[in-house]
Amino acid sequence: MQDKDTQVNTQAPVPVVSATAVPAAANKVTPGRKMRDSARASTPGARSSSDTRGRGGRTGGRGSEPRERVKPEFDAKMIDIRRVTRVSSGGRRYSFSVAVVAGDRKGRVGVGLGKAGDTSLAIEKATREAKKHLVKVPLSAQMTIPHATSAKFGSARIMVFPARGSGIVAGSSARTVIELAGIKDVCAKIMSGSKNKVNIARAIILALDNLSRINRRTLQNKAPKVAAK
Repeated sequence: MQDKDTQVNTQAPVPVVSATAVPAAANKVTPGRKMRDSARASTPGARSSSDTRGRGGRTGGRGSEPRERVKPEFDAKMIDIRRVTRVSSGGRRYSFSVAVVAGDRKGRVGVGLGKAGDTSLAIEKATREAKKHLVKVPLSAQMTIPHATSAKFGSARIMVFPARGSGIVAGSSARTVIELAGIKDVCAKIMSGSKNKVNIARAIILALDNLSRINRRTLQNKAPKVAAK
């Protein structure tokens, strides 16, 4: 008779197989999938699961095709923004005042001012006003002004003159107006001590407007006069 410590277990160990170890069929058709496919087939315009898998799981639509963005005719830049406070009986009320310069870089440029309680709405108003008050600048073949000109608006006084081969030499909001007008090889000098960007922008707009009127008068004076018979 053997001892309890020397007894040998003659029964083989039973292997334990987990449920997750059995790989499931990738394309196995289950009753639930059959029901879903039949329901989609009965619905007009619906796609089956195989169709969506064949297209990478994405459904076709209008958003799948890229749309071409149309470039706007005028470019706009904001040169100044101020928060205006109005004190009433109910307390303080805040609004925004925005100055915008709009131009097509082909000789047309304008300045607009918009006020609203929201910044985006104020920018929209300023851009609309700038497009209403455009100035046509007579440019040469080299996209520069024909001669020097100057103007004054409020306390801002500015002088603009052509400078061949120097590019755009200007500062403050005068540079923004010149760039959006499409003028090249020009120099702008602020002759006053005013730092108001809106007044400076309006002063250079007046200078370019005076330039166009002077150019028309000189062309009329240089035109040959026909003697009356």
